[in-house]
Amino acid sequence: MSSTTDGAGAPPRPAAELRDVRFAYQGGCDVLDLPALTIGRGERCFLHGPSGSGKTTLLGLLAGVLVPRTGTVQVLGTTLSALSSGARDRFRAEHLGYVFQMFNLIPYLSVRENITLPCRLSPARRARLRGVDANIEAAQLAARLEIAELLDQPVTALSVGQQQRVGVARALIGAPELVVCDEPTSALDSDRRDRFLELLFARCDEAGSALVFVSHDLSLATRFQRTVALPELNTAAGREMVG
Repeated sequence: MSSTTDGAGAPPRPAAELRDVRFAYQGGCDVLDLPALTIGRGERCFLHGPSGSGKTTLLGLLAGVLVPRTGTVQVLGTTLSALSSGARDRFRAEHLGYVFQMFNLIPYLSVRENITLPCRLSPARRARLRGVDANIEAAQLAARLEIAELLDQPVTALSVGQQQRVGVARALIGAPELVVCDEPTSALDSDRRDRFLELLFARCDEAGSALVFVSHDLSLATRFQRTVALPELNTAAGREMVG
């Protein structure tokens, strides 16, 4: 695994760098054609585009869940396609917080167990708690997300909005260096959405985490440092929109 710096005294590499990335699902045409994209350390990036423009695919590539057909995806200086599937899983557990569009909660675990899962999987995530017990950290996150009373409930007993907040807490625990969020506010009312964004930004600022946030709600874009628009593949807007 490559280093996340360029050598002694050199600044750290960006949180993510993508070059000439193309991706197609098995037997299909390209769903993503991305010439270049760089996400800086600590940067807040808002990503939007029409359905089918490859937003969720791009997050999957950043997380190492997917591997590009061509091109290079580097996260924290590591080329993900050079890793085995198991090594990508370990890298993701150590360095990334991922809020999945469909939440991807473990149905046989409680809310508390789902939130603390990254810290059980990754010693590095546990270490970044700086001696705080993962259960205490989970309770604090749950309180901020207004699900504290649900910690011992099975996630299958929760509403969609509650499950979404469990997924957010799981992504934030242990100060990951890159947080990627796929429509994380879609099931929240406006007040909870605003409180969630305050928590998300505060946690990322405290940890110096980069944030890539996908949403169809363009009213949120002004809260981010940069906006990236993914066009529909093969439209006239073409490759320049994401360069």
